[in-house]
Amino acid sequence: MNCPLRRKHAKLVAVVAFAFTTPGCIVHAASPDADAIAASQVITVEQPRPFGYVIGDILTQRILLQIDGERFEPAAMPRSERVGAWLQRRAPRVETQPNGRRWLAVDYQIINAPRSLKLVTIPAWDLPAKSGTHALRIDEWPISVSPLTLPQTFKIDSLEGLRPDRPAPIVATIPIERQIAVWSGASVLTLAAWLGWFVWRNWRTSRAQPFGRALREMRRIDGTSPDAWRALHRGFDRVAGQVTQTATLAALFQRAPYLMPLRPKIEKFFEQSSEFFFGNGLPAAPMSVRELCTELRRIEKRHER
Repeated sequence: MNCPLRRKHAKLVAVVAFAFTTPGCIVHAASPDADAIAASQVITVEQPRPFGYVIGDILTQRILLQIDGERFEPAAMPRSERVGAWLQRRAPRVETQPNGRRWLAVDYQIINAPRSLKLVTIPAWDLPAKSGTHALRIDEWPISVSPLTLPQTFKIDSLEGLRPDRPAPIVATIPIERQIAVWSGASVLTLAAWLGWFVWRNWRTSRAQPFGRALREMRRIDGTSPDAWRALHRGFDRVAGQVTQTATLAALFQRAPYLMPLRPKIEKFFEQSSEFFFGNGLPAAPMSVRELCTELRRIEKRHER
C-alpha cells in the first residue's frame, strides 16, 4: 500500500541510515508527527567521541549552521554555565571553514571525577532561529568518564594501591664543595694578583714619573724648605728634558701640553722660586709646593692612562 505515512517513514529510515554511516556525525530530522515543512528540515551535528575522558578533559559539539542548504542564523548563543553534575558548558564560538560553511562549536569540560567508569550524558538543547519558527534541536549524547585512579588494585605486594612519594635522591655534596673551594681559591688568588699588580704599578710609577718622584721626596722634608722647592724643580726638568727656567716655560708647555690647566700656578712657582733662591729669600705669602706637586701628579697620572 503506497500511502503518505509509509513514504514519510521510509524517508526517516534513510536519514537514520545515513547518520550511522558517518563516524562522529549525526544528521537529525524532525519527528514524523511534525508538519510537512518541519519534516523536510535536516541538520548536521558532529558529536565528540563517546569514550576515554577523565576530569578536566574538554569535548566539543559542532553544529552546522545550515538547514537544507540554507544559512541558519541563531537568535542567541547557549550560555556558559554548569550542565548537571559532570559538565561545564564554556563560551561557544563560530568557526568558518575555507568553503564558507559555518559551524557552531560548543565546548564542555568535565568537572567531576567518578570512582568507577561512569556513563555521562550531554543533555539535549535547542538553538533558536533568528527568524522563523523552527529551532535546531541537538539531541543528547552519551560519553564515558573514567576515574583517575582505581579504588582498589590487586592484592599483591608489588601491585598495591597508591604508594607514598618516592624520596628525593641523595646528592653527593663533597665533589660540589671541593669545586666551590677550588674556584673560590682561584678567585681570591686572581683578585690578589690584580691588587698586587695595581699596587706595584702605582709604586713603580711613583718612582719613575717626574712629579711622582718629586712628591715622594717631599714626604720626607718640610714643604717650606729649599729642598722641597728643588725637588719640584727637578720634576719640571725631567718633564722638559732640560733645565727649566722662567724663560724656557714655553718649551715645557710645548712638550707637556697636559700641564696647561696649571700654567698660572706654574708661572707663579717659578717667580717665587727666583725670589727665594736669588732674591730676598722666601716670599711673604709663599705658595704650597706640596699642593702644587700633588695637583701636577694627579694630572700626570691621568695623562699616563
